[in-house]
Amino acid sequence: MSERAYDPYELSREAVQPPPRHLGRALLRIGPGLILAGSIVGTGELISTTHLGAKVGFVFLWLVLVSCFIKVFVQIELGRHAIATGETTLMSFRNLPGPGVLFIWWWFAMMLTTQAQLAAMVGSVGQAIHMAILGNDASVAERLGLGQRPELPWAGLVAVITAALLSSGSYRLVEKGSTLLVMLFTAMTVACVALIPWTGHSFGWDELASGLTLEIPPGAVVAALTMFGITGVGASELIAYPYWCIEKGYARNVGPKTADEAWLHRARGWLRVMRLDAWVCMLVYTVATLAFYVLGAAVLHAETKGEGLPGGVAGMLQTLARMYEPVLGETASIWFIVVGVIAVLYSTLFAATAANSRTLVDFLHVNRLIELKRPEDRVSWVRLFCVAFPLLYLTLFLWVPNPVQLVYMGGLAQALSLPMIGTAALFLRYYRTDRRLTGGLLWDVLLWLSLLAFFLIAGYGVWDLLREYW
Repeated sequence: MSERAYDPYELSREAVQPPPRHLGRALLRIGPGLILAGSIVGTGELISTTHLGAKVGFVFLWLVLVSCFIKVFVQIELGRHAIATGETTLMSFRNLPGPGVLFIWWWFAMMLTTQAQLAAMVGSVGQAIHMAILGNDASVAERLGLGQRPELPWAGLVAVITAALLSSGSYRLVEKGSTLLVMLFTAMTVACVALIPWTGHSFGWDELASGLTLEIPPGAVVAALTMFGITGVGASELIAYPYWCIEKGYARNVGPKTADEAWLHRARGWLRVMRLDAWVCMLVYTVATLAFYVLGAAVLHAETKGEGLPGGVAGMLQTLARMYEPVLGETASIWFIVVGVIAVLYSTLFAATAANSRTLVDFLHVNRLIELKRPEDRVSWVRLFCVAFPLLYLTLFLWVPNPVQLVYMGGLAQALSLPMIGTAALFLRYYRTDRRLTGGLLWDVLLWLSLLAFFLIAGYGVWDLLREYW
C-alpha cells in the first residue's frame, strides 16, 4: 500500500499492531504530545508568564505547577476515547445528545477568532528576525514603502516558509518539525535560567520555596486567574490532541472493537503509550513555563520594580538581551534571546497551523459540506488549508495594524470553550468509552477537578469582559 493510500482514520483488522512492552520502546512511539507542546508554549508562556513573574515575583510559582498539571486529565480522556473508538474530536462531539451540534459550531467560531492570535505571532516572529539581523535599522522597510513596519518583509517570509513546509500534509513532518523546535526552545529556556547567576542576579531555594506556599496575596486574585488561564493546555490544543493520536496510528493499531481479549490487550497497551505521551508533553511545557516565570521573578521583578515587561515582543527582547550582555556580550546576547524566542513562537505557529487545517477539514466533513471518499481526499484538503492559513495570517497582520482586541476576543473564546470541552470529556468517559478502559476513582476525582478549573477560568473570562465593557 502506498504512503498516500495509508489512512490512519480508517480502522482495519489487518492493520493492528501489538503495543510496545517496555518503556524504552514506548518512548520511541510518542509524538502527538510533542506536537502539542510545540503548540502550547507560545505567546502566553513567553510574554504573559514572564510578565506576571516580573510583576509579582515568585509568589505564583505553585500556581504554574497546578495549572500545567490539572488540565492534562481532560486531554488524556479525549485521547482515550479517540483511540478506543477511532472517532475524531468533532465527530464524537457531533454525536453527543442534545447540544452536540452546537459544540462543533462553537468550535468553528472559536477557531475563527484565534486566527488573529496566529497573525500576531507571524508578526512577532518577523519582528524577532528583523531585530536579530538588522537591529533598529528600518531602511529596508522604508525602501519598500512600509514606513514604520520594518517587520513586514520578514513576516511575509515566515508565512511563505510555513505554507511551503506544511503543504505536503504529512504528519511525520509536523511531528519531526515540532520535536526539533521543542528541543530547541526547551534547551534555550533552561539555559536562560542556568545563566542567571552569571548575569549579576541570583535566586536560591528560599525564593523558590516562597513560591510554593499556596498563597494568593491580597489584590492578586485577578492575576492568579490570568495565570491559570494562560498556562498549560488550552481549548484549541485539547480539540487537536485526538487528531494527532489518530494520525500517529494509535487507533489504527488497536483496530475496530471486538469482544475478544486481544482487542482489550491492544487497547490498554496503546492507551499506556498515549498516557506516557501526554505526561511527557506536560513535563516539556511545564519546564518551559517555569523557566519563563523564574526569569521574570528572579530578574525582571526587581529591575522593573514590579511594573512587568515593556509592551510587545521587541521591548521584551531588548530587556532580556541586556540582562545577558555581561555574560555573552552585546551581539551574542541578542542572538541568544532571539533564537529562543523564534523557536517558541514559531513552534506554536507551525503546530497550530497544521492542527487547524486538520480540524477544519473534519468540521466540513462532519457537517457534510465535503466528502472524503478516499484517503487522498483528506490529504488534499489538509494541504490546501496548510497553505491558505499562513496566507490568511499574513493578510490579517497586514490589514489589522492593532489586533490586540481580536487577540483578546480569541483568548476569551478559548476560555469559554473549556467548560464545554470538559463536560463533553466527562460524558464520553461515563457513557461512550468502554468501562474496561476507564480510570479509577482517583482519576475521576482529578478529571472533575479539571472541569471545575475550566469553569473557574471561563467564569473569570466572562467577569473580565463585563468589567471591561460595563
